[in-house]
Amino acid sequence: MTPARAALEAAGGQLVVGFDGEAVPEDLRRFVAEAAPAGVVLFGRNVRSLAQTAALLRELRALWPTDGPAPLLAVDQEGGPVRRLKAPDCPEVLQLPAAAELASRGEPALTEEAGRVLGVELAAIGFNLDFAPVLDVDSNPANPIIGRRAFGKDARSVVEQALAFARGLGRAGILACGKHFPGHGDTAVDSHLTLPRLAHSLERLRAVELVPFAAAVAARLPALMTAHIVFEALDPVWPATLSPRVLPELLRGELGFDGVVFSDDLEMAAIAAHHDARAIAEQGRAATVDLFLACRDLERAAELRDALARLGPSADAGRRVLALRRAAADHALQPAVSPLPERAAAAALARRLASA
Repeated sequence: MTPARAALEAAGGQLVVGFDGEAVPEDLRRFVAEAAPAGVVLFGRNVRSLAQTAALLRELRALWPTDGPAPLLAVDQEGGPVRRLKAPDCPEVLQLPAAAELASRGEPALTEEAGRVLGVELAAIGFNLDFAPVLDVDSNPANPIIGRRAFGKDARSVVEQALAFARGLGRAGILACGKHFPGHGDTAVDSHLTLPRLAHSLERLRAVELVPFAAAVAARLPALMTAHIVFEALDPVWPATLSPRVLPELLRGELGFDGVVFSDDLEMAAIAAHHDARAIAEQGRAATVDLFLACRDLERAAELRDALARLGPSADAGRRVLALRRAAADHALQPAVSPLPERAAAAALARRLASA
């Protein structure tokens, strides 16, 4: 293998991509054949029914060799407003309320059971990674994007409830990914639309925003996701996703995290409106991002892959991503389960939640 080919394959392995359609499109087949990404993420636009989604995941899994590490087959299934598998397309899947409502019961055991039952269902469908739980502290009532997605308005509640949810997912064989480091809970704008800035001191960050992430690191969560936010006390120029200070100094250094760091979606306006593929690759690498998330545009993903290839492989990112993929259960190699397992547990849980 030539150095150029090795660099391209390593760059592909630093991507997780999304796509349009309810079946595997030809451009995704070509993308994987050229240099396979670490995995794919599904959205509502990819979901028509439970059976179709399970078949799609198995069609996707077949794009990777079976004798290598499992591809990451991911979804955002938090509950409440962020659910890709929901009625009317997938009414069979446990329909969890928003994190704030789940946590309002004050029962971590119930929250853990919710994560476990949901995880069992996700595994049966074929997923092995859930971009959950949200670790942000809901400290700003004007926040347009976090709000009810957070497990609490104080750090202690978030630690107690969010980590219970993550434990439940893990018990079911689903990797959890906490988000959005170092904290998206106190923004007044949506990073899907523009670039938020926060002027909090480091003391405030350590007292509030960082507390759940420190607990997640101590609990050995396998992955965390970045926030596209400028934290002025750390780096007044670059958002956390692209900062050579925020992740290396706070997350890797101070908190000691050696798991996988996902970027948030790089097609969000907070990043895409300001930076080209070259800048994202260079700054993301400097920021110690391991997996770059490109959730829809495969042409944009290819530009990013090429830019990463020009930088050459990252030994640390390669090591961390390989460890995550080896830890990922290969659920999509198994036949789809129908009906979904644990129907009695799911029904009992739904009744308890409805009685609140």
